[in-house]
Amino acid sequence: MTTRAAAFYDLEGTLIRTNLVHALLFYAQRQRGIVGSLTKTAAVVAGIPVFAAANFYDRRTFNDLFFRMYSGQSEDRLRFFAEGLFEDVLRPAILPGTLDLLADSRGRGLRQVIITGALDLTVQPLMQHLAIDDWVANRLEFVDGVATGRVLPPVIATASKAQWMRDFAVREGIDLNASFAYTDSMSDLPMLSVVGHPSACNPDFRLKQTAINHGWPILNLE
Repeated sequence: MTTRAAAFYDLEGTLIRTNLVHALLFYAQRQRGIVGSLTKTAAVVAGIPVFAAANFYDRRTFNDLFFRMYSGQSEDRLRFFAEGLFEDVLRPAILPGTLDLLADSRGRGLRQVIITGALDLTVQPLMQHLAIDDWVANRLEFVDGVATGRVLPPVIATASKAQWMRDFAVREGIDLNASFAYTDSMSDLPMLSVVGHPSACNPDFRLKQTAINHGWPILNLE
């Protein structure tokens, strides 16, 4: 029987230069009316140090604080501007080596899977552009078409990525020992630990040292 394997990718910092704040700022600048846009943008900018500290402390704490900034946003409006977010922010941020990495991976017959903590509606056009087979992202809760600021379970972050990969492998008949994973952050170490072929991609300092110690490939898509 032919072994089915996949290539699992983190997104922000791994395949594209942007992070979640860039998308939040894009939407903040497109509120109804100039006063609304200026107020929301100022709130996002003021929150950046808080987001950074929360992310350093705990990813789940970061998610609770960060996605609360979407509270009150119209689902229709978020979806309406998603294509503009792709064209103006995400597409230009695709790293130079990303397309080559994906092409090489496809050439080896690997199923292409992206696991991101971004919002699904913000990255869907990018997933289509990259021709990704399967992907999972966080989903905002909406009540009567308005975001509550909460994320629906399962929340995609750190160790939950690894659990999602295990569940996906069982459901789709994927051999994780024959599979590959790529990420830039030490926080995603659980994601790398569940596959037979982990790679550090544009790694932060701690992940780079870990990769060197374990003899993992280190890629630079810049």
